[in-house]
Amino acid sequence: MNLYAIFAIYFLMWVISAFIMLPFGIRTPDETGEVLLKGQADSAPSNFRPGLVMLRATILATILFGLYYANYVQGWVTLDMLPGYSAAQ
Repeated sequence: MNLYAIFAIYFLMWVISAFIMLPFGIRTPDETGEVLLKGQADSAPSNFRPGLVMLRATILATILFGLYYANYVQGWVTLDMLPGYSAAQ
């Protein structure tokens, strides 16, 4: 696997991980006891911390990419093992 493919796959896993991590740890103004500003949505987060989201996404993406790369090298699951798919068509 070349370096560009590694970077592209890791980047895609990181973006997906970031979206997965977004809702964790978020509190609304109702939960924190803050007063809503005029025009503010009820569901707007009052304690959004993008640095923490990026850290969690990086950790999750690194774990997922490690599993993906280990499978790529070791061949634990291949396309031939998937039901309904045959590589030799």
